[in-house]
Amino acid sequence: MNQKNSEGKRSARERLQEQRRKEEARGRLRRQAKVAGALVAVLAVGGGIAVWVTSAGKHHKQQASGPLVAPQGASGKDTMTIPVGQTTAKSTMTVYEDFRCPACAQFENGFRDTIHDLEAKGQLKAEYHLVTLIDKNLGGSGSINGANAAACAQDAGKFTDFHDVLYKNQPQETDDAYGKKPRLIQLAGQVQGLDTPTFRKCVTDGTHDAWVKKSNGNFDKSTYRATPTVLINGKSVYGDQANPLTPDKLRQMIAAAEKG
Repeated sequence: MNQKNSEGKRSARERLQEQRRKEEARGRLRRQAKVAGALVAVLAVGGGIAVWVTSAGKHHKQQASGPLVAPQGASGKDTMTIPVGQTTAKSTMTVYEDFRCPACAQFENGFRDTIHDLEAKGQLKAEYHLVTLIDKNLGGSGSINGANAAACAQDAGKFTDFHDVLYKNQPQETDDAYGKKPRLIQLAGQVQGLDTPTFRKCVTDGTHDAWVKKSNGNFDKSTYRATPTVLINGKSVYGDQANPLTPDKLRQMIAAAEKG
């Protein structure tokens, strides 16, 4: 065998090995998306409920970078909660959510009008806990960057409007579009008065990254494993196939609480 033939065969082997490595990598991604903390769609007849579930017993440690800076107006233990609505409301909705989570968008887009109406009437207040579950399960930084940007919007008193914009424009869960900070700043242009130098610096610098990571760490330590996790007055009400939540049922719950 001459040297030229030997090199040709060696080159062919190298190409084959490279192809196998790529196929194995694609296989790992598929398995990750299907098994290791992937989207578990819990579809309820007539309810269309879905939740994104984390790997049971598996905790994702994110190293905090920079000082922990809570957004303006954050409340609750360790100021980990973003409150929305009137504090005098008798009912409290607690939500654990991820801006990259398609099931969270399903909940928010399906219940948005009902929730805003109940908040405006002073019947419901909300407590949002921001989670980075999808970054952990699929890789990327859209969850944490989106959450930091939402916290920056909270600093400007515009959390609710920007929160809604993020869910209305949410990309596919495998598309880490929110990992790109210019995209988040671009979307802020849809909220009147939000796209300011202060907001841009907050997003670009990741001012609230350490706060978001602590919020996600608290979620990891909790008994909750899915996003969205939705509680009404401490009771989990979303994701049950046997009793799917609807906007009408939510109104009935709040009305019952009003009657006391």
